Amino acid sequence: MCRLLGYLGSPVSLETLLYKPEHSLIVQSDQPREMLSEEVNVDGFGVGWYDSQKETEPFTYKSTLPIRNEINLPNLSRYVESECVLAYVRSVTSGQVLDISNCQPCDYQRLLFIHNGAIDNFRQTLYRPIRKVLSDKIYQWIEGTTDSEHIFALLLNHWEANPGKSLEQALHVTLLELQQLAQNYQTNISANVVISDGHRLIASRFSTKSPAPSLYTIADDPNFPKSVIIASEPMFAGNWISCPENSIISVGQDCDIRIEQI
Repeated sequence: MCRLLGYLGSPVSLETLLYKPEHSLIVQSDQPREMLSEEVNVDGFGVGWYDSQKETEPFTYKSTLPIRNEINLPNLSRYVESECVLAYVRSVTSGQVLDISNCQPCDYQRLLFIHNGAIDNFRQTLYRPIRKVLSDKIYQWIEGTTDSEHIFALLLNHWEANPGKSLEQALHVTLLELQQLAQNYQTNISANVVISDGHRLIASRFSTKSPAPSLYTIADDPNFPKSVIIASEPMFAGNWISCPENSIISVGQDCDIRIEQI
């Protein structure tokens, strides 16, 4: 399990988003409150953000260090400002490698992707079935070994094969396919994800067994006006709303929130 957040709204510094809240992602790295498994998230971290002035590919900063031990991040965070940010702190799933290639966010062209959850016994169950259905292009894109990157690869495979579909539709189909695969190979999947193209956030709270990992939204908070935050845990006192289990959450450029059951 990991802890994640997605932000969309008024320009904000990474420092304000990552360090200022009393239960920030930094705090959640070693003092999480709602983890279903593991106790800390000290196996690396990653931050991704977009330049709102340019339609360029997103920027990422990743490390295998615990986020508290990364001495460059506080200085970087004071000077980077963005209208769209994805970030996470990692707890390595048993059997996975602590390596920079396994750090998130995953990126593909304009897309960023982060995942909290797991495919149980991934290498023994869905590793080969997922890779088997991928196009050569997406297969070659994969750099790491995590279930997270393979979930994103499956989504990209659906999205590129059906260019008329929205990211929400591609995510919906991906989660249904994962659900069927989990049934076929007698495993379980939890897939809380956040995806962005720099203009929108698309997220899911999903699991083949209950309870799903926690996921919350908050909109237009006085600390973060004209914005929406999606997070694994509330980062500060406020009107946080728990996302329904097995749902897809969409946040548009005007920060409207729409929720669809899977």
